[in-house]
Amino acid sequence: MFAELDITSNFTFLTGASHPEEYIDRAALLGLPAIAIADENSVAGIVRAHTRAREIARLVAERAALEARDGRIGPPAPTEVESFTPRREVHEQYPGLKARRKHGRLCEAEAGAPRPAVSAAIRNVPRLLPAARIVLSTGFTATVLPLDRAAWGRLCRLISRGRLRVEKGTCLLHPDDLVEFGEGLEMLLHPGRGAEWEDVAQRLVARFGAACHLLLAPRYDGRDPERFARLTALAERLGIDTVASASPRMHRGGRRMLADVLTAIRTGVRVDDLGRAALANAEERLRSEAEMRRLFRGFEDAVDRAGALAGRLDFSLDELRYEYPSEVAEGETAEARLRRLAHEGLRWRYPAGAPERVKGMLEHELRLIAKLKYEPYFLTVRDVVAFARSRNILCQGRGSAANSVVCYCLGVTSVSPEIGTMVFERFVSEARNEPPDIDVDFEHERREEVIQHIYEKYGRHRAGLCATVIHYRGKRAVREVGRAMGLTDDTISAISSQLWGFFSTAGLEDRRLREIGLDPTDRRLAQTMALIYEIQGFPRHLSQHVGGFIMTEGRLDELVPVENATMEDRTVIPWDKDDIDSLGILKVDVLALGMLSCIRKAFDLLKTHLRLDYTLATLPPEDPAVYDMLCRADSLGVFQVESRAQMNFLPRMRPRTFYDLVIEVAIIRPGPIQGDMVHPFLRRRNGEEKVAFPSDALGDVLGKTLGVPLFQEQAMQIAIVGAGFTPEEADRLRRALATFKKHGNVSEFRTRFLKGMKQNGYDEEFAERCFSQIEGFGSYGFPESHAASFALLVYASSWLKCHHPGIFACALLNSQPMGFYAPAQIVRDAREHGVEVRPVSINASYWDNVMEADGRGGLALRLGFRQIKSMREEDAAWITAARGNGYLAVEDVWRRAGVGPLALRALAEADAFADVGLNRRDALWAAKAIGGERPLPLFGGDIDGEGIVEPAAHLPKMTEGEEVVEDYVAMRLTLRAHPMSFLRARLTPEAA
Repeated sequence: MFAELDITSNFTFLTGASHPEEYIDRAALLGLPAIAIADENSVAGIVRAHTRAREIARLVAERAALEARDGRIGPPAPTEVESFTPRREVHEQYPGLKARRKHGRLCEAEAGAPRPAVSAAIRNVPRLLPAARIVLSTGFTATVLPLDRAAWGRLCRLISRGRLRVEKGTCLLHPDDLVEFGEGLEMLLHPGRGAEWEDVAQRLVARFGAACHLLLAPRYDGRDPERFARLTALAERLGIDTVASASPRMHRGGRRMLADVLTAIRTGVRVDDLGRAALANAEERLRSEAEMRRLFRGFEDAVDRAGALAGRLDFSLDELRYEYPSEVAEGETAEARLRRLAHEGLRWRYPAGAPERVKGMLEHELRLIAKLKYEPYFLTVRDVVAFARSRNILCQGRGSAANSVVCYCLGVTSVSPEIGTMVFERFVSEARNEPPDIDVDFEHERREEVIQHIYEKYGRHRAGLCATVIHYRGKRAVREVGRAMGLTDDTISAISSQLWGFFSTAGLEDRRLREIGLDPTDRRLAQTMALIYEIQGFPRHLSQHVGGFIMTEGRLDELVPVENATMEDRTVIPWDKDDIDSLGILKVDVLALGMLSCIRKAFDLLKTHLRLDYTLATLPPEDPAVYDMLCRADSLGVFQVESRAQMNFLPRMRPRTFYDLVIEVAIIRPGPIQGDMVHPFLRRRNGEEKVAFPSDALGDVLGKTLGVPLFQEQAMQIAIVGAGFTPEEADRLRRALATFKKHGNVSEFRTRFLKGMKQNGYDEEFAERCFSQIEGFGSYGFPESHAASFALLVYASSWLKCHHPGIFACALLNSQPMGFYAPAQIVRDAREHGVEVRPVSINASYWDNVMEADGRGGLALRLGFRQIKSMREEDAAWITAARGNGYLAVEDVWRRAGVGPLALRALAEADAFADVGLNRRDALWAAKAIGGERPLPLFGGDIDGEGIVEPAAHLPKMTEGEEVVEDYVAMRLTLRAHPMSFLRARLTPEAA
């Protein structure tokens, strides 16, 4: 028996030429019982291989069950047909052997040699053996495979130590580290040269004994038999055994060209200049046992030892039993603490007493949480949110569990359960047996405070951010492959310009190339285009997830390696959200949302100027004036409904209730639009089309959306209720929807869905339409639970804009950059709503935009220094602090505030000195006269008229048009005339 123990996947970035999943698929067909993905100082790709192996096991089990029930599937194998006569086999004799040298031709297979199977091993389920190839600072290399869970923990700590010593993307390990953490690891020592290599090898053998093995891998240069004999003698001298491996870099030989391109990208040279760095042939591929025995003829015992070693390795990633942080506080159990906090929150949310329905929902949810033992999860999220609220950081939870009564009482969300939105189906959650989904959005300017709090509370050995795998897509693939293949920069730019045409419509590539003057029949160009397509989806490097945190009860670095991120004070793990989801590991998404910063700043302004103290949960609900404003599409700056598409839809939708906003958020998305859900919904809402359901069961699912599926949850419910999907199948459909852009596998469920719908008596046309809509969600659909949380922010921002447009505009400007619109459009919209907007003033402005008394009992919006391009917040702070009773001249600002000439010129160009009697040109003239960063000591104070008085410069005054242009140059907005007003007379003379 043979098992491959030293595979390099494409998670050894720019080296391996095959995905981990491809190796598993190939191993299954080759009949290999086990393989080990061993990337360089990394375990980033092994979860993908593990997940694929589980999927193969599921498919094999399904096939076995179907065959046991219905008989064999497919035609008989050739060996089962009496008339079948196998052809005499020939193969290429191994280079360098006597027969090859003598005959120089293909030779017949030796008598008695095992004949390859005439059919693929379709029932084989290969095991994934977790491993890593450890490369030390000395160049010494060993592939290490953990025997058990404890050894896996030591491997993770070993890699973590090397990664945390250096910057992201590199690893620094020494022989002492391998000795310290090597207990329980089977080590395959890669042959090396020199006394230093032998010293390290002898040290490891002395420490770990029989756990060390010498790796034999062919080089395919005609001298492998002699090399194997020499290495076998070395192994005997060290007192260890040899183990055979093909050390593949690709699952099939067809990836050779791509492997060379990856090497060229990694080394920064053209493929033509690779020299010896290029692969000499396509032999470094995954091999079957029969091939390995042929390659290692005379050394077959090394092949057998590889299989025997794999048989001793029992550890599987399924053993990674993830433990949530216990969240036990002062001896109080997690269950008791969650129950106490939930009931305290119930009294806080309902001071006059909660409705019986809400009390019943709370008890039901607490029982379900206790049954599934999710109390620590909810407590973890609650503690993170509590910290944010203690720092006055606005936050809002969303997700399948966030819109529950428990989360409402814990303060995680402000969406009232009485709204009656549909949370994620309980039976699906129970069937999945994985944590509920809660994402928490925080103010985008203050999220880092929350992240650092998590690190401080749990420690970096217990908390880390998920990774995001950056894949080759579009322009990156064109650019890097094109350069490696020697295309000119002009050619690469031309191909990139046609990117949409290449990757959206198959079959148009030749026409697109001809349109830009390229010859698609050119051999080099054709090869390049094929490689660009082939590299799509290959991992390029790891980045950090936007906010997905992993927190553990024990050491995180014994569950998965931890490494430094590029950002300071951030540590990450190498697995992405799909990987940890596959392993059932808890992730809390700590996300950033600009609108939360805006709303919190607006609440602060309301409290400061109008003595109004609001929160998201206490805003007046269902205000008709708010809905009237939205029906007019007056939504510039409003969260989620400010795009032109939403503005176009609002007057047709005519929202009048909160749930209308939930639908509004979800419906203008690529999924519902591509699935043709928008117009049927509008026709039914407006009474132009009858609302009908093909069955009562689907009526329960689609009733509140008038028979049109708008949410991801409904797509799964249709599959369960209409097509008879099991909860497990529905969960796989959910995952397919979530990862469509990466894997594009929603259509795999098509046959199963249509067959199930037909068996349940539904019309074929209706079934096709339903699945088409589900496929639309794959492009981008929105869960109802998320839509409800976003709808609350839509309502809050709409309420602020409706009733306090000046304060809303001020908060929106202070939260830039965010949203669709530039400051000029926000200011224009505020003025159209009757807000007095005042210009930047050296004596009245602060860094932020502020509200000030307008002298008529109202408030005016004063623009802040932040609106001036190239102005620094530090300079604004000095100007404000030194202002006193006001500045009288440009030089006065320079002397008292100590700001430099560049800041003074920026202020002058923004016309900030207008209220001290200086127009823009006079102020700029005075600012340019100041040459130094600060006054010289001799002239630092007033010199009582003893200085030289220069004659005043009489500069021509700017025209109104010039002022407008300079406003836009300095601040990207103007409070003067609209730019088109100067051209209106020319464009429409009759209007003049």
